[in-house]
Amino acid sequence: METQALKYPAIRNYVAGQPIDTPAAALLDVFSPLSGAVISAMPLSTAADLDAAVKAAQAAFPAWSATPIKERVQIFYRYKTLLERDMQALAELVREENGKTFDEARAEVEKAVELTEFACSLPQLVQGEFLEVSKGVEARAERKPLGVVASIAPFNFPNMVPHWTIPNALVLGNCLILKPSEKVPLSAVKIAELLKEAGLPDGVLNVVNGDKTIVEAICDHPDIKAVSFVGSTPIAKVVYIRATSNLKRCVALGGAKNHLLVLPDAHPEMTASNVAASMSGCAGQRCMAGSTMVGVGNVDHIVSKLVEEARKIMPGKNLGSVISREAKARIERYITEAEAAGAKVLLDGRGAVVPGHEDGYYVGPTVIDYVTPDMAIAQEEVFGPVLAILRTKTLDEALAIENANPYGNAAAVFTQSGSHARYVMDHASAGMIGVNIGVPVPREPFSFGGWNESKFGACDITGKSSIEFWTQLKKTTTKWNPESRVNWMS
Repeated sequence: METQALKYPAIRNYVAGQPIDTPAAALLDVFSPLSGAVISAMPLSTAADLDAAVKAAQAAFPAWSATPIKERVQIFYRYKTLLERDMQALAELVREENGKTFDEARAEVEKAVELTEFACSLPQLVQGEFLEVSKGVEARAERKPLGVVASIAPFNFPNMVPHWTIPNALVLGNCLILKPSEKVPLSAVKIAELLKEAGLPDGVLNVVNGDKTIVEAICDHPDIKAVSFVGSTPIAKVVYIRATSNLKRCVALGGAKNHLLVLPDAHPEMTASNVAASMSGCAGQRCMAGSTMVGVGNVDHIVSKLVEEARKIMPGKNLGSVISREAKARIERYITEAEAAGAKVLLDGRGAVVPGHEDGYYVGPTVIDYVTPDMAIAQEEVFGPVLAILRTKTLDEALAIENANPYGNAAAVFTQSGSHARYVMDHASAGMIGVNIGVPVPREPFSFGGWNESKFGACDITGKSSIEFWTQLKKTTTKWNPESRVNWMS
């Protein structure tokens, strides 16, 4: 393949502060979902390539972990400024490799800025504890880094999800190996370059590209102490089991089937716009997408407005592409199967074509009514701009549908009744709940993470909860005064 003709240079791993070649690695084409064109190539790294990155991280760890956190965080203050300086270019890169609209791509980078801001607050959150526990005896508890850790990122947020882990893990004193999705490796390169420009010492962040081989090698490597993963539930389970069986810490975020419960008293315009945005934002390729609406009672007036809102969403304009040709075919197959099973397609996004980008991977907004709980589209994660509408007579029936699904990322209720909202908040089996909000993503310092088969591991991946994951407690008891009375403690 003539990589010189590609829009972007072939990707290289980033180790010890430098891009490095991987001569033994095969190259994998990188496609832009917007056009279907090959725009770059990336190496399918080997376990030996990962080991070189781990060794670089180990070499950097003693000095980095010994650097006071107030000094470590100064690098991220500078890095935040660089993210803001390069906002346009970073968003364009996300759009190119992922297929988002520019506004969605920019919002993703803006979230990365917020995540970096939170990391800059960590010195105020990890001050440790001190207490005179007995006369002349003092005890203290301090947070210490784990060592070399790893982050395995998905395709749907090339810039934001790496920032779920990189700023917090590094500010807390760890050195990190980032494994980006093989579908979207371009943003990771830029993140590493900007952190070096901000003054991050060589080896503190290393980027290793690859596929399943590198994921398995990360789980198996004896010198990697913790692993974070974001992706599908089946793979999250495998990663969690493999990493923890090798005595590592692991938090693995999986898929979702988020239910939006709509009551007859819901505000029609607000509900319609929120539900439409929830199901179609980022082309539905996010674990917080509202892919299933459960109408309670007579909500026909809201459904009609929802279809009106969804018709305003146009592929290539305010709706991006899905990630691959295979994803497009899979999403459209769900629609076809639901229609064949008796569901009613109110708005059909199959066969979408964007002029000038005829080979792009587009699916138009799709609304399907009268879906039944036994249909695949009601049970499985579609990961596209598709809304399945189920009908129930009571709120308890709607909650039973929500609770029966194996996932537990998010759920939302649309109503003007405080008591009904509270009832859903108390009874929905999900880690993130929305009231009249279709995408209830917590903002910092509140952490991101679901329940059930949407998350495996004890801690959340962002916010204050991440401190527990990326550090370990060291407890010290001291006594300097021999004249103090002696008891069982001293």
